[in-house]
Amino acid sequence: MQNETNKRVAYFYHPQIGRYHYGKEHPMKPKRIAMAHNLIVNYGLYRNLDVYMNRQASLKEMEKFHEPEYLQYLSQFTSVRSQIVNEYQHYNQQPNITHFTSHIYNEFDLLDYNIPHSHEPIETNNNYPQPNSFRVGDSTDNPSFPGLYDFCQLSAGGSIDAAHVLISQDAEIAINYSGGLHHAKKREASGFCYVNDIVIAILELLRVHQRVLYVDIDVHHGDGVEEAFLLTNRVMTCSFHQYGDDFFPGSGDIDSYGEGLGRYHALNIPLKIGMNDETFTEIFQKIITQVMEIYRPEAVVLQCGADSLCHDRLGGYNLSTKGHGACVEFMIKYNVPILVLGGGGYTIQNVARCWAYETGLCLNKKIDAPIPTSEIYYEYYAPDYKLHFPIKQNVENKNKKEELSRIVEKIYGYLKSIEPAPGICFHDLPQSFYPDMNVEEEINPDQRYEQTLNQFEGANYEEGSEILVDPSNGFSIHRRE
Repeated sequence: MQNETNKRVAYFYHPQIGRYHYGKEHPMKPKRIAMAHNLIVNYGLYRNLDVYMNRQASLKEMEKFHEPEYLQYLSQFTSVRSQIVNEYQHYNQQPNITHFTSHIYNEFDLLDYNIPHSHEPIETNNNYPQPNSFRVGDSTDNPSFPGLYDFCQLSAGGSIDAAHVLISQDAEIAINYSGGLHHAKKREASGFCYVNDIVIAILELLRVHQRVLYVDIDVHHGDGVEEAFLLTNRVMTCSFHQYGDDFFPGSGDIDSYGEGLGRYHALNIPLKIGMNDETFTEIFQKIITQVMEIYRPEAVVLQCGADSLCHDRLGGYNLSTKGHGACVEFMIKYNVPILVLGGGGYTIQNVARCWAYETGLCLNKKIDAPIPTSEIYYEYYAPDYKLHFPIKQNVENKNKKEELSRIVEKIYGYLKSIEPAPGICFHDLPQSFYPDMNVEEEINPDQRYEQTLNQFEGANYEEGSEILVDPSNGFSIHRRE
C-alpha cells in the first residue's frame, strides 16, 4: 500500500447544481456543492483535475435500479424553465390567444436560465399513484420542488460517467460531490434522497469489476445501498454511522450483515455521539485494512457525507476536516480505482471546506491556506476565514474503547467467514465504455468551442484560465495542466 503522487483525477460538476432548492427551512442545500466547487477553483486545485460537465442520466439508465412507475412520477417535477416554456407552447397553440414574444423570455431571464431539462420523451400519464406511495412530498424530509427530476438526473449522470472514466482507465480517482444520495430506495424517496446514484454507479462498475467495495462515512447509515446489494457477494458495503436513540434511519445494527450469498458482505459499524478524530480514524483503518486484505475489491466507491463533521446541524460527531479527510487519504493509498461521492452535510460552509480539502488529498495536496479573498462566498467563512475550523471542546466521546474493540472483533469474525477473493482478474477491459451515453446522436462531434472559466461559471475567478469544452469527448471541460 503506497501513495502515488501523480494519480489522474476526474472531477464532475455542473454550474447549475447549486441553484436547486429543497425549500427555505429544509436542511439539504445543494448550494453547498457550488460552494465546494468555488473553493476548488480558488485554491487552484482545478488545474490538476480533468473536469467534466455532469450530464443528465437517461430514464433507461435510472431504470437499472428504480422502478419505471416511480421515475415517471418524479418526472413531473421538472425545472421552472421547463414549466414556463411548456405553458408558452400550450398557449401558443390556442386560438384567440396573443402569442408570447421573445421579450417575455428576456424579461423572465428564460434565455439565460440554464437549469437543464431532459429532452428525452417520457410518457405522460395523469393517473399517477398517490404521492405517499413513493414518499415524495408526503413529509418535510422529501419535498417536491421545481427541478427535482432534473436535479436527480444530474446527480445520477455525474456518478454514472464518473464510474465510466474509472472503467475506461481515463482516471484512477473520479469525484462527483453532487452524488452520494445513499438513502433512496427502488421505488421510494428517503432521507432527502430520491434517485440512488450510488447503486446505479456500482451497477456500472460491476459490468467490468468482479468485486466492488462501498464505504460510507456519512453520519447516517447507508441503508439504500446496503438494501440494494444485500443478497450478493459481488458488492461489500461497509458503513460507519451514528446509531441508537432513534437516529435516522434506525437501521445499521452490527448484527445486520447480509443474507444469502451476501451473508457477511454488509458490514455495519454502529457508533455513538461524540466520536473524535483519533477514535474514528483508528477503527476505520483497522476494519478497512482487513476488508481490503480479505475481500480485495477491484474498485471502491467512497461516500463522503460531511454530516459526520463537528458542528453539523443533524449529526452528533466531533470530527474535524482533517479527521474526515484521513479516511479518504487512507483509501487512496490502496491504489484501487476509487469513486469519491458527496452525501449529507448540513452546515454548508463546513461541507464546502471538507470537500475542497479532500479534493486536495485526491491530488496528494494538503491545502491549509486561509479562504482566498477572491472566493464569492467569502463571508460564509467568517469570522476566521480559515479552511480548517476548530472542533468542540469538552465534548464527551460516548464510544468507549471496550465497546469499539468488541465491534472490531465481531467484524473480523464476519470477514473470516467469507470466501477469500481469488488472485486473478475475471474480465478484460473493453476499448470503449460509453454505450448508453448517445453523445453522438445529440451533439455534433465536430463542435468544439472554448470559453474562459469566468464564462463557464458566471463568477469572478482568475482571468486567463482557458477551458476546452468538447461535448463529444464525455463532456470534458478542462484537462489537467
